[in-house]
Amino acid sequence: MEFSIGQKVAYPNQGVCLVEEIERKKIGERLMNFYALRVLGDNSIILVPTANAETVGIRPIITSRQYQRLKNRLAADFGEVSPDWKERSREFSGKLQSGDVFEAADVLKKLTFLSHEKKLSFREQSYLEKARFLVVSEIINAGLAKKARIENKIDKLVENACHKHLAV
Repeated sequence: MEFSIGQKVAYPNQGVCLVEEIERKKIGERLMNFYALRVLGDNSIILVPTANAETVGIRPIITSRQYQRLKNRLAADFGEVSPDWKERSREFSGKLQSGDVFEAADVLKKLTFLSHEKKLSFREQSYLEKARFLVVSEIINAGLAKKARIENKIDKLVENACHKHLAV
């Protein structure tokens, strides 16, 4: 998949990035093309070989149709949360590193649910904040909602999912 300058893309575990330029650099004896991605969350730059972009997990940000699916997924019940913190940590880390906004939404729901049950560990609190950031920033940067409105909407959808989970 090719990206163009000015396009917003999702980078796994970093959030939304802007393709600032496509650079040509000499690495050893080879000339290679790189995407220069500006991470919108912290303004840093990441260089990714264009040939590796798909392998790294870079993808276009969500569309309005995917946003509707995401809202439905946020409000839906979810699977059991492992009682073993090591299993949870491995699961949540993998989901956040996948770059899939739907996986980040699952982490957001499960950790919100857990936060109602007990105080989250520092690591789980960090995962919760990261999941929330990834979901919110992608929706905002796709131009699908304003920050203040979408944060409240996501909170309501996730609370809905937590209530459904308790009812099962």
